Amino acid sequence: MPSRFDDSILRSLRRITRAIDLHSRHLANSHKLTGPQLVCLRHLARHETATPSSMAKSVSLSQATITGILDRLEKRELITRVRDNKDRRRVNLALTKAGRDLLIDAPMPLHQTFANRLAELPEEQQERIDGVLREIVEMMEAEDLEAAPVLSAGLMTAEAGDVAAFLSAADRKTDEPTSS
Repeated sequence: MPSRFDDSILRSLRRITRAIDLHSRHLANSHKLTGPQLVCLRHLARHETATPSSMAKSVSLSQATITGILDRLEKRELITRVRDNKDRRRVNLALTKAGRDLLIDAPMPLHQTFANRLAELPEEQQERIDGVLREIVEMMEAEDLEAAPVLSAGLMTAEAGDVAAFLSAADRKTDEPTSS
């Protein structure tokens, strides 16, 4: 039995997806860095070293996607891959000085306005939001899905104001009567 909230929830999820897409494209244009690349760099900064498989699991990306991201980061000399001395099959990842320097000026992977507003909330409310989002993931049976590295919709030249304009336009469309 459909819920009376189905359409509203779907619109909200689509808006969130679109806002994430616009922010990812803004990162790519302004910092020559994708959201997933930034997440991987930040993971290495927090953990100092990691293996590709541990990183893939931690950031919810497939091994194949992580390999491609690491190839691009290594080509830009932002990370290094070093074979483990004890187990030559194991590869350890680490940030280079260039990678650390880039992170100093890099934006947050979350949209800055959202990140600021989230940080202003009491920790209990942040925890509730996290819990509700995790519950949505479970309800959608999406726990094992890769967190997509790049979404495909949207302009490559998106600015922060584009997100607000998009959401305003979407609001106007939902207020318009539909023709049947």
